[in-house]
Amino acid sequence: MDNKYFEHVSNWWSELHYSSLQKRGLAIIAGLVVLGSAFLVMRGSSREVVTAAPPLQIDSVSQTLMVDVAGAVVNPGVYSLPLNSRVVEAIKAAGGLKKGADTSDINQARILKDGEQIYIYPTATGFSGSTSAPIRKNGPIMINRATAKDFESLDGIGPVLASRIVTYRKSNGPFTAIEDLLKVPGIGQSKFDQFKSKLRV
Repeated sequence: MDNKYFEHVSNWWSELHYSSLQKRGLAIIAGLVVLGSAFLVMRGSSREVVTAAPPLQIDSVSQTLMVDVAGAVVNPGVYSLPLNSRVVEAIKAAGGLKKGADTSDINQARILKDGEQIYIYPTATGFSGSTSAPIRKNGPIMINRATAKDFESLDGIGPVLASRIVTYRKSNGPFTAIEDLLKVPGIGQSKFDQFKSKLRV
């Protein structure tokens, strides 16, 4: 097979209508092409194969929040909940409400904030056994536990503004400082200065 192939190439070469000089040049060019191709093949095969680096593992951002559930629940304490959990889920995590718990000032559909406290008031019971609103003792008003009636006892706060404070607290969560009352529409600095000494968180 090799002899026949060589003989065929020799016959083809002898039959070319070129001069000896042209045939020699053609042979040189063909040789250079073969050598160049071989060089490229060898170079390509000797290159180091670069593999793709494994993807970096990025620590996922914490997907939980911590809330303190206190008051009239079965198991008061600090609980870890998924982000965007609602107040009702925090109450369930604490074992649910105790009998007689008052949730009238709690917006159970509100989305929780990390680090906040959910306080569930027990319903006060009089001597006759009937339930009534808790009676505030003399002293500072706890703005995260006060009722609308409690706020009405402050100078310059009427029923409408007191109700607005409670509504704001339901929608936005517990106040973190007494100055947060300035965020409630209708309470300016001058009005706030009249009663701030009577407040505490």
